[in-house]
Amino acid sequence: MLEGIVRDSIGKKATKALRRDGYLIANIYGKGADNINAAFKKNEFVKAVKKKEKLLLDIGVDGKEFSVAIQEYQKDPITNDLLHVDLKIATDGIVSSFMIPVKTVGLAKGIKDRGVLMLSKKRLRVQCTPENIPNNFTLDVSDLGVGGSILVRDIKVPENVRMMEADRIAVVGVIKAK
Repeated sequence: MLEGIVRDSIGKKATKALRRDGYLIANIYGKGADNINAAFKKNEFVKAVKKKEKLLLDIGVDGKEFSVAIQEYQKDPITNDLLHVDLKIATDGIVSSFMIPVKTVGLAKGIKDRGVLMLSKKRLRVQCTPENIPNNFTLDVSDLGVGGSILVRDIKVPENVRMMEADRIAVVGVIKAK
């Protein structure tokens, strides 16, 4: 479990001091819970996220344990350093919206015909309870030719999970290289 600290001061000066000391600023929120301004050691947070096997991450802040999902993160545009992360508390039995990552498998046929595989939606918004959260959506792109695409309506969604994206949106496609 990842341990964090509660931030007492949320001003710019205190935030810069925490970042200088190697901390990652985080906001933790959820339905029926108070917002928590927290900070985690940046290296420990990145390691925990990389080695997790499911979408939810277990954290501990101020003696309380939470199961959270990463809702959003901000990176420095120049150095690509992680600056800030929003964590959403996943409360058992309560329907909430989550962002599920999209993964592709296979080599598209269109790539051999001078095409480029474009992943236009890296994460898809779904609504479900924490018990039913899929870890990711795996899409087989081996049959995609140049000009072909996989739409949201083509994705198999597990039972008790509702897709919040419009069904006409392209998730992945092969376009012709110039």
